[in-house]
Amino acid sequence: MGFFAYIIVGGFAGWIASIIMNRNAQMGIVANIVVGIIGANIGGFVMNFFGKRGVTGINFHSIIVSVIGSVILLYIVGLISRRR
Repeated sequence: MGFFAYIIVGGFAGWIASIIMNRNAQMGIVANIVVGIIGANIGGFVMNFFGKRGVTGINFHSIIVSVIGSVILLYIVGLISRRR
């Protein structure tokens, strides 16, 4: 997937994940993009583990995979930040 596709899918997926995890007010656009890009990699890894396709481009499947990975990332970050 190209650089700009990662930014577009990452920003959208990070934004959706931040809404799902009730962190939308705490995150800006840059944080949403970063969370979405990292989440796309996590989601791709999880999907490949289960024998499914990961992120393939700008399509509905890739956005869903990225949102799943972003929610996983935000959940882990929330667990770590609660311990402090």
